[in-house]
Amino acid sequence: MRRPQRRLVAKQGRSQDADEIRLLEAWVDAGKPRPGTKPPPPSESSSAADARRIARAVAAKAAAGEYSEYGACTRFDELPLSKKTKDALRKAGYKEMSEIQRAAIPHALCGRDILGAAKTGSGKTLAFVIPVLEKLYRAKWSKEDGVGCIIISPTNDLAGQIWDVIRKVGKLHGFSGGAIVKRTGIDDEKELINRLNIIVCTPGRLVQHFDETPNFDCSQLQILVLDEADQMLHRDFQSQVDIIISQIPKVQTLLFSATQTKSIKDLARVNLKNPEYISVHEQASTATPDNLEQCAMIVPLEQKLNMLWSFIRRHLKSKILVFLSSVKQVKFVYEIFKKLRPGIPLKCMHGRMKYEVQQAIVAEFNESTSVMFSTDIFARGLDIGDVDWVVQVDCPDSVASYIHRVGRTARYNKRGKSLIFLCPEEERMLEKLKATESKIPINVKKPKVELLDQISQNIAAMLVKFPNLQQLGKRAFVTYLKSVYIQKDKEVFDLSRFSAENFAAYASSLGLPVTPKIRFVSHKKNASKKDMEDIGVKQKAKVIEINPQANRDMLVDDELDDDDILKPKKATTDANIYGLHGILSPKASGTDTNMESEKVKELVDRPLKKKKLKINVHRPVGIRVKYDDEGNAIDPLASLAEEVGSEGVIHKDKISQRYAEMLREMQEDDKEDKAQHKKSLHEKKLQKKLKLKRKRQEETDAVSEDSGSESDTGGQNMSYKGKKKYLNDSDDDEGGDEAKKLLAQQEALALKLLGKMHD
Repeated sequence: MRRPQRRLVAKQGRSQDADEIRLLEAWVDAGKPRPGTKPPPPSESSSAADARRIARAVAAKAAAGEYSEYGACTRFDELPLSKKTKDALRKAGYKEMSEIQRAAIPHALCGRDILGAAKTGSGKTLAFVIPVLEKLYRAKWSKEDGVGCIIISPTNDLAGQIWDVIRKVGKLHGFSGGAIVKRTGIDDEKELINRLNIIVCTPGRLVQHFDETPNFDCSQLQILVLDEADQMLHRDFQSQVDIIISQIPKVQTLLFSATQTKSIKDLARVNLKNPEYISVHEQASTATPDNLEQCAMIVPLEQKLNMLWSFIRRHLKSKILVFLSSVKQVKFVYEIFKKLRPGIPLKCMHGRMKYEVQQAIVAEFNESTSVMFSTDIFARGLDIGDVDWVVQVDCPDSVASYIHRVGRTARYNKRGKSLIFLCPEEERMLEKLKATESKIPINVKKPKVELLDQISQNIAAMLVKFPNLQQLGKRAFVTYLKSVYIQKDKEVFDLSRFSAENFAAYASSLGLPVTPKIRFVSHKKNASKKDMEDIGVKQKAKVIEINPQANRDMLVDDELDDDDILKPKKATTDANIYGLHGILSPKASGTDTNMESEKVKELVDRPLKKKKLKINVHRPVGIRVKYDDEGNAIDPLASLAEEVGSEGVIHKDKISQRYAEMLREMQEDDKEDKAQHKKSLHEKKLQKKLKLKRKRQEETDAVSEDSGSESDTGGQNMSYKGKKKYLNDSDDDEGGDEAKKLLAQQEALALKLLGKMHD
């Protein structure tokens, strides 16, 4: 196609889009639902032919300028949506709307704020993706306009899943976008983020871009979406969400979650204005999917791994998702079970993994039958098809967390099953789950002990064979207890209900030869059972109290690590140490008062056992009394002052004398050092002279040997000079006589020669 033709086609397309936008805006305004209304339930007698007939009637009315109300629609093609969105929905196989989609989309298309709550697996993602696409389309948004929508999710995996839905439904639109997660480097994202129309991200990553990315502009933002909003507003993302809200303008805001909040304080933080609260399952009989079969078992702490192994061995053809409370537990159970080979593929996922690894594991688990060990990172939002069982080995921290966990199965009207193991010390959670307001139909089953496989010895053998697993087992032991300890709900999570025997048995079930040291828990060993009952205390262990909220902030979500040692506060009273309850009660009348007084008298008259001496930190200071020679009492501090001050503390004479001695010693040492230095210099100088003397002697001897071939006179003269030097240097008497004789002979020889010359 030639360039002029392409320009003509593009111009015609823009003209058609403009006409469609005007039609859609008129349709939305004319048929908008009234605030606070919900769609009626769909008619059971409606068929596919009726739906097609209604769709044709709606299209005909729209073409004639008559707009129908779309608040009670049941199909996507009956909504005032753009042709591109409808075509993409049809190609993706989306035809009938779910309950949350029927209730939320009409209000969202009108530009209203939404506070949506629905069961897990009910299609909440599509309920906000469609309004986002239509909002930007009707605003004629393009790549040059920058950021138009921000969708925030708590995890990277959920952000990636949301982006996949946007790509599927919005592929015919020309919007740019992406999932801003840890998949790419922050530097690469900085170059692209200002050109994205739709951003799907986690709160931390977005705050990082606000801090580090220059010219990051969100001033033209059109719509904001918070997925899993209850977690965003109440847990570890609270401060980050506050920062994000402060950096963006007030726009249409959509909040969705399976367990939503109505708190005025939370809604004010995200600037919601007259939001439409849409809870399609508020009147439902259950808060969990209808096709979900839920069971609970009371299992002792030391039998949990045996029960899990036995369950997996009896469900080898099922896709099972297992939840544990900490990363170290996930790693340990995965490695141990992999070594023991249960007969089914095993996988594990936690927050310490890289994003690419997590995505690959999720894809494999989605396609094959296997067992996945996971922390709560898998509990929210992720859409995994055909999960048969959800097994919760460790107790969830709340009823809402339980709902999110079991929501990974029985999705989109499919069937599923869930099983939770609860310790006898955690039965309070079972009561909360079975409460009327929770709307959770859960059945309690007794485990079949005769079918239970005991694998503790096998685990211990593996720890001996693989020593690195022993250290991992210790960390799993400590992090589990720590995860229980930091929970806020002390009605369910209270380590004081566990005895030292429970801890030892649990360590043995992990294959550990000894119980690891627990720094934040200590046990009362010397208190008898009778004494504990007499004072109304039935707990077997003491737990030093610390601030649970501070520890919760330090240990985030599933990234719980045992390297963070919790340091307890110093307890100063018995009530803080042992957690005594109700020793003092309000005054009663009649017989109760007499009985209480008799009880108190009995406790007072009882002979006390010998106890370890305790120092009272609130005792008065200086109660010891001293007396002088006359018998008068002296204050302890005054007597101490007399002892110290009886003689001068500073003695100037002694100081001067000591100074003089030190000066004298220094002077003597200085003299010795100078003498030693002088001696060393003299020795060096003497050695240098001797060396020079030897060198000169060698040169003289060499000259004498060269002159030996000349006349005798010359040789005698040289010999004479040499002998003379020898005589001057010699101190020996015998050597001097010989020299004199030699000199006399030379003189006689010289006279003889002179005489011959005269003749």
